[in-house]
Amino acid sequence: MEMAKIGPGVAGGNNRQTLTDDDKLGRDLFDHWCRQAGLTVSVDRMGTMFARRAGADETLPPVMMGSHLDTQPTGGKFDGVLGVLAGLEVVRSLNEMGIRTRHPIEVVNWTNEEGARFAPAILASAVFAGKMSLEDAYALTDDEGKTFGGELSRIGYKGENPVGDRPIKAMFELHIEQGPILEAEGLELGVVSHAQGLRWIEFTLTGYECHTGTTPMPVRRNALVGAARAVELVNKVALDFEPDAVATVGYLNVSPNSRNIVPGSVTFCVDMRNPSLEDLKDMETAIVTGVEQIADDLKLDCTSQEVGAYDPVVFDEDCVSAVRNAAEQLGYSHKDMVSGAGHDACHIAAVAPTAMIFCPCVGGISHNEAEEITPEWAAAGADVLLHAVVATAGVVEE
Repeated sequence: MEMAKIGPGVAGGNNRQTLTDDDKLGRDLFDHWCRQAGLTVSVDRMGTMFARRAGADETLPPVMMGSHLDTQPTGGKFDGVLGVLAGLEVVRSLNEMGIRTRHPIEVVNWTNEEGARFAPAILASAVFAGKMSLEDAYALTDDEGKTFGGELSRIGYKGENPVGDRPIKAMFELHIEQGPILEAEGLELGVVSHAQGLRWIEFTLTGYECHTGTTPMPVRRNALVGAARAVELVNKVALDFEPDAVATVGYLNVSPNSRNIVPGSVTFCVDMRNPSLEDLKDMETAIVTGVEQIADDLKLDCTSQEVGAYDPVVFDEDCVSAVRNAAEQLGYSHKDMVSGAGHDACHIAAVAPTAMIFCPCVGGISHNEAEEITPEWAAAGADVLLHAVVATAGVVEE
């Protein structure tokens, strides 16, 4: 609730987009809390924050836990934030109980998970995992033409540490489910064993601007008509791949966006997801070829580019077992789950053993200011996170 005071939304949630002044204030508060807990905070060149609790053997790689503090423009108070601050709570609990671990422990705040201001999403973890270069990330621009690298410097969080040049024993990410399953089934948490693959394809359809009142319908090259047909196509493709597929157009930019001008250009982004890599590729082919056919039919030029992608993820068996065992030992009701959303853990799984824990959210609502969880759900997730991390990091008997 204290973090949510920074970057308040208009309807009870948050607008703390990455690399804004409010993102800086949120980072500063997290840094303050970490130092109060005796942690050493370092920042890499992507602005990712690592708050370290020393282990008995500092030569061993750390066990990480964390998520992100940035939000959507109309985001909730818990998406990402729960995972970061629960990690800090785990450290505070270990301090209070005088528990010393063999491996160091690090609480992580990954930069630009949401991708609302700078696409693609889950950016810093992608660079960390070697899936995007630092230079390409720095060159990304927002809608105002400001660069990621420039804004990272502006808020003072372009760190000096190399990105990805650090070993990891394991990483655990606690996150709200962002769906309705756990609450509907009366379960206290989810043990995440897999994550869907994702593709973001950005299309630009270009026609010809002309007067809406004087240009005959048969000679128009209306880019928005093409985009409208593409939106319908995307919906149909997702339905064709039921029950596991989802796809939508969530971003659409019309130019010149004037009441009496036939739109000459439209850029839109398709988000498609599927737990099967083969089906995901088939969906992508169907949508790309379909949009190209729509453009051809309407005499529009069409360009497309992939602006975000990762393949379906299978999380580490030992890490998943650590989460499941903790839930069972603590008596929390749970089930194995596949994540429909993308998370930093999805990229880190390519370079280190990784697992996730899901906390229910009211009505399954997320990416919405009405997002809500209960203190009891948060406590259950933090309890399981603590036990999974300690089991992985090892305890030193004093």
